[in-house]
Amino acid sequence: MGKSPIDKDKKMIEIKTLFLFLVTALAEILGCYLPYLWLKHDKSIWLLIPSAVSLALFAWLLSLHPGASGRVYAAYGGVYIGVAILWLWLVEGVAPTRWDIVGSLVAISGMAIIMFAPRGE
Repeated sequence: MGKSPIDKDKKMIEIKTLFLFLVTALAEILGCYLPYLWLKHDKSIWLLIPSAVSLALFAWLLSLHPGASGRVYAAYGGVYIGVAILWLWLVEGVAPTRWDIVGSLVAISGMAIIMFAPRGE
C-alpha cells in the first residue's frame, strides 16, 4: 500500500525545509568567514562586499522558512552547527573529532524534533 498524498506532501515540505536550512547556513557561514579572512589572514578588504551580499541573502533565506519565526530560528541553530562542522572539515581542513560529530548529531536531532514533531496547531 502506497503513502497517502498528505504523507508525500509532508515529506516534500520536510525535504524543502532541510534544503533551505542548509543553503541558509552556508550563506551565513560564508558571510562571516570572509571578514574573518580579511581580519585574521590579511586578505583583501574587498571580501567585505561578497560578505555583505551573503549575509543579506542569509537574512532573506531565513525569512522563507515555514512556521513561527522563533521555532524556525531555534531549529536553524541545529542545522547551523552541523554545517559549521562540515565547513571546519571541508573548507578549513580540520577533521572533526568524534565529539564534534556527536554534538552535531544531537543538534540536528533537536532541529528535527522542533520542526517536524506533530502539533495540534
